[in-house]
Amino acid sequence: MTQVAIFETVSAMRAAVAGWHAAGEKVALVPTMGALHAGHIALVTEAQRHARRVIVSIFVNPTQFAPHEDFKKYPRTFDNDRALLAEANADAIFYPSVEEMYPAGFATRILLLGPAAVGLDDRFRPTHFEGVATVCCKLFTQSRADYAVFGEKDYQQLKVVTRMAADLDLGIEIVPLPTFREPDGLAMSSRNRYLSAEDRERAPLLHKVMQELAARLRNGEDLFKAVAEAQGEIISAGFELDYLEARHTQTLAPVTGLGDGPVRLLVAARLGATRLIDNIAV
Repeated sequence: MTQVAIFETVSAMRAAVAGWHAAGEKVALVPTMGALHAGHIALVTEAQRHARRVIVSIFVNPTQFAPHEDFKKYPRTFDNDRALLAEANADAIFYPSVEEMYPAGFATRILLLGPAAVGLDDRFRPTHFEGVATVCCKLFTQSRADYAVFGEKDYQQLKVVTRMAADLDLGIEIVPLPTFREPDGLAMSSRNRYLSAEDRERAPLLHKVMQELAARLRNGEDLFKAVAEAQGEIISAGFELDYLEARHTQTLAPVTGLGDGPVRLLVAARLGATRLIDNIAV
């Protein structure tokens, strides 16, 4: 276990990174909003495979929340997060204030097309990815890291950030990591703690239905019929379904069948007040 440095300002983080780079050491960034769990620690472990130094940012980013969403009640567990990161031998935590990230007069956003505008989460959270891209662009340039590691659970976010980093020549490599799951298949998420006991028992059905749907598509069943039946199964189980879609793995464009290219299944649904997302490859 190491002592984890805590940087609250961009200047402090940049000074440390400059020293590491001067020593010939690569640096990886793991962007998070805190409330860390085993899935986040897996991202740290993956970052350590790529770089000698690992910074984990903990910042609940207000620009990616709509007014009706859970920004104020989003779990904030910094002391526990710091202990987990010390145990994982992370080198530093970037823990800025809102004022450090968005000082008075801040007036810039990133205009997104491509995978950010394909009618998935963007249809239900129209300002979300603009906020994600803005804060990630800032984190990448603030940290001057060589790598940034993201989980595949937020698959559309992963594609948005990867496209943005390439398009803006940010000089950082985006490293994806497959979704970490609970033993019953539920994708790990900081929001899972909001689920009631009854809803927690029901939640793994999302992953089960997607696995069955993927198997049906691989067996050559009609995509539209199979997807519609899977959607109905989710709704019948008591979920409020935002979407269950088959999309192209890279572009997230709609597909008519497996012949259109590699296919990814993506889902978003609500149980009570908790919104769950997941995805798997076909």
